[in-house]
Amino acid sequence: MITLNNISARIAGRLLIDQANLALPAGIKAGFVGKNGAGKSTLFKIITGDMESETGSVSIPKNARIGQVAQEAPGTEEPLIEIVLKADKERESLLAEAETATEPHRIADIHMRLADIGAHSAESRAASILAGLGFDAEAQLRPASSFSGGWRMRVALAAVLFSEPDLLLLDEPTNYLDLEGTLWLEDYISRYPHTVIIISHDRDLLNTAVNAIVHLDQQKLTFYRGSYDQFERQRAEANELQTKAKVKNDAARKHLQAFIDRFKAKASKARQAQSRVKALERMGTVSSVIEDHVQGFKFPDPEKEAASPIIAIENGSVGYTPGKPILEHLTLRIDTDDRIALLGSNGNGKSTFAKFISGRLDGSPGSVKVAPSLKIGFFAQHQLDDLIPEHTAVEHVRRRMPGATEGKVRARVAQMGLATAKMETAAKDLSGGEKARLLMGLAAFDAPNLLILDEPTNHLDIDSRNALIQALNEYSGAVILISHDRHLIEATADRLWLVKDGTVTNYDGDLEDYRNVIVAGARSKGGKGKGNGSGEDNRSKAEQRKANADKRAAFAPLKKKINDIESLTQKLQKQIQLLDKELEDQDIYEKFPDKAAAKVKERADVIAKLAKAEAHWMELADEYESAMAG
Repeated sequence: MITLNNISARIAGRLLIDQANLALPAGIKAGFVGKNGAGKSTLFKIITGDMESETGSVSIPKNARIGQVAQEAPGTEEPLIEIVLKADKERESLLAEAETATEPHRIADIHMRLADIGAHSAESRAASILAGLGFDAEAQLRPASSFSGGWRMRVALAAVLFSEPDLLLLDEPTNYLDLEGTLWLEDYISRYPHTVIIISHDRDLLNTAVNAIVHLDQQKLTFYRGSYDQFERQRAEANELQTKAKVKNDAARKHLQAFIDRFKAKASKARQAQSRVKALERMGTVSSVIEDHVQGFKFPDPEKEAASPIIAIENGSVGYTPGKPILEHLTLRIDTDDRIALLGSNGNGKSTFAKFISGRLDGSPGSVKVAPSLKIGFFAQHQLDDLIPEHTAVEHVRRRMPGATEGKVRARVAQMGLATAKMETAAKDLSGGEKARLLMGLAAFDAPNLLILDEPTNHLDIDSRNALIQALNEYSGAVILISHDRHLIEATADRLWLVKDGTVTNYDGDLEDYRNVIVAGARSKGGKGKGNGSGEDNRSKAEQRKANADKRAAFAPLKKKINDIESLTQKLQKQIQLLDKELEDQDIYEKFPDKAAAKVKERADVIAKLAKAEAHWMELADEYESAMAG
């Protein structure tokens, strides 16, 4: 049991936590949620003893080991596997002592303890964790110094997971992971044998890996059993009950106060008035439900719709060095209203493909056709460094709107979701989420036809992520999305492309299918330790991939027909919606009956065309699926 009793904490004079209480049973897996800046990381520091609370106390079982990801990622010359193995201090100490111990009983105790903690399978377990986080057998033997900062943070995460503390504290662990690593971590935490507390804004992680939610709101902690979705329902129900109770309480207080005000001066009613004063005092008040306003996002719709396909690639290839393509055999098309999410582990080329599509990286000559006047907006996390540190959001936008009035400039900043108080704040002093909002707004500034977002959610809380989902769904252009946030992908993307084995292909399953593949593969690797299968298996997989690629190429014309019909059906559906809107106006029947009759006939004709197109689509789709399965 972990107990927090009357904890209060301040940062720079600001009260973040006020006499908060919490009791967590042993073995629980709790998601810790709240607005950015509410004090979640501060509470972690109080639990670990890195910071003292202003009031109250923390009770943790004696000798319990607390683990959290190191602040600094390892950058030594040691191989990754050795760094992770050394994270288990007890194992390291026992192995060192075993080298020098001479007393028989002590030697026996050492080896018994090593057996108890599974020391002999430690290397296999460490390799399994590293593999789950994206390091293959070869990478595990490379020095940490050869990896970038984001990859080193994965090593730091692997180390704390391997040490298997009694209380595992994870602060935004998915920020340095791709979708594949996030799916693996969800599975790993759900099976972790000890207590876990995770600060996260990843909705799917909080729905899959934890069984309780701790909510920090209005400086208080509230414990909820269940997943994040269950927490949201419970909180909404509690807020509704509180709102109803307040209405009832306010009405009762108003009635009593009216009696007091009317009769307190009358001697005959004085005693009754006084009794009602006491009743009013005993009744107390019910506080209002305080809803935090979340700034939205707004992506301007394209000023002119480009003709489909907006981008068509025929046997394209791209890389950073001539003659050494990272991706090749690319035959793909992007239409005006496509919503595509890119799957695939980091390092497989997702960001390379995004740069290729955006025109930031040249591909093989003549392989790409782009619609005339196509505008592309591009957002990537590394671009946060491109903001001018001393310039405010208003100054960044003013550079893009020369000659515009101050009011128009500020209105445009407001569309990006930045509060008025933040408009004059220097970029270097904005939070990560505020910088991301500004950069996304600048990326979409010129009303692009295609918006490419590479990990847009890393600095956004759950409510801001929901606002981003709403904005993307309202945006009428095409979207290509790279994200480790499964909820964002499921809510906004309708097509999945897999970046793997040096190419990009359509993924026919859904994200749940993909999750099952990733988790099953990671568990399989874990069982094999550092082994990586036979050469025969690898060859058969390569042959199968080639056969699948040949099959896709053979039926590409059929797939193109299917895509064309999908575009047609979407246009017909939009046409019906527009006609329905016109026919909802009652004036058209009274003032323009002939026009109304023509619109009714036109609607019937469009519905007939839609039915015919949908029937044709089903026929071709069945043909394509049968051909691909054959």
